[in-house]
Amino acid sequence: MIVGTPGTAGPVAARLAEIGVEFDHGHALDLSRIEAALAALGHPERRLPPVLHVAGTNGKGSTCAFARAIAEAAGLRAHVFTSPHLVRPNERVRLAGTLASDAALIDALDRIAATGRAVTYFEAITAAAFLLFAETPADVTILEVGLGGRLDATNVATPAACVITPVDYDHMAILGDTIGKIAGEKAGILKPGVPAVIARQHADAAAVIEARAEAVGAPLLRAGVDWDAWSEHRRLAVQTLDRLLDLPPPSLPGPHQIENAAVAVVAMQTLDARLGGALGLDDDACARGVASAVWPARMQRLQRGPLAAQARARGIELWLDGGHNPHGARAIAQALARFQAQAPRPTWIILGVLDRKDLEGVVAPLAQAAAGIVAIPVPQSAASRDPRETAAAAARFGVTATTAEDVTAALAQTPDGARVLICGSLYLAGAVLADNDPPT
Repeated sequence: MIVGTPGTAGPVAARLAEIGVEFDHGHALDLSRIEAALAALGHPERRLPPVLHVAGTNGKGSTCAFARAIAEAAGLRAHVFTSPHLVRPNERVRLAGTLASDAALIDALDRIAATGRAVTYFEAITAAAFLLFAETPADVTILEVGLGGRLDATNVATPAACVITPVDYDHMAILGDTIGKIAGEKAGILKPGVPAVIARQHADAAAVIEARAEAVGAPLLRAGVDWDAWSEHRRLAVQTLDRLLDLPPPSLPGPHQIENAAVAVVAMQTLDARLGGALGLDDDACARGVASAVWPARMQRLQRGPLAAQARARGIELWLDGGHNPHGARAIAQALARFQAQAPRPTWIILGVLDRKDLEGVVAPLAQAAAGIVAIPVPQSAASRDPRETAAAAARFGVTATTAEDVTAALAQTPDGARVLICGSLYLAGAVLADNDPPT
């Protein structure tokens, strides 16, 4: 078992376990290892279909999901690389619309091992994705940064367009303890002459991103400056410099998905323009993509499995989200406030947090949105925070707080007819989905 890594099921997980632990920070972020391995493999990163490279603190995965849905609505084949996985590592590598098989991933990992080059867990799965992407025909490649950007293993690819979603505090021990330092790492994906779509940013992050773009000669399309988006009459409006798109509401719930969907729309249009219109995107593809994107554990309504059955029997509306940092917690709180305004119910949160996360920053917005919090340990994680500590933090914010040994016991503590959200960690989300609604 890969302790501290979400989802450990299947032969690919077992093969990756031989390489090590994904978040082993004894390995400094460094591109030299993956560059050497990819060189020995004949540079597959240079043979990818046109790349959209996506960095940021939160919203990366949702933006990639919307971009993929837009591409597929246009009849295009999209390779997609995302991280982390929730249940199986295969979720990270989507080949022209289909998750990579165990056999394909293990073969790719074996070829990487045969080079004799030492790589980390994340570098290995990234190199495996590049191998498979280079060998499988597709029209576009969507790459999500794993951690940071400047020294992330995905940054060896040459993009046709880039995205930076909102930058906020997370992984400070690695990326820096200020918004500016973190933004500097994210802005490391910017390349000369490659257009970059920038989501709305904290002023400090925006300044750093703009300075980096000017230094390398990367044209920016900035939210609130070069384009904008808003919800109007329950639809999504996206305004660029030369057009206004009237689109359906995003399929993913929550006010924060308005901008994630809009970023994807502008990014895919920018990518198409960079390729001379080769993708053939039109407004209909953007509309159908925005309305059909699926991304597990992002304000996901749980409808299947034993937890969902337990909830239904008691009239509970059950939700799941992988939000695990202050920015994500604020987005969750906004989504819950929207739900409450539309259909009032008592709101309870089942919360599991890792010990390296900003506990106060996560709990503060959640406590404002909930009548009660039940703190639990994060399953299969040596880095789980003691639920008693989480509950004590919640109590300091004036919310009813208790503890439970697991999510099933926690659900039993919530009142009948409540709206219940499980959140605080992607590891927790993965454990829930493994038993209830595994991603496909």
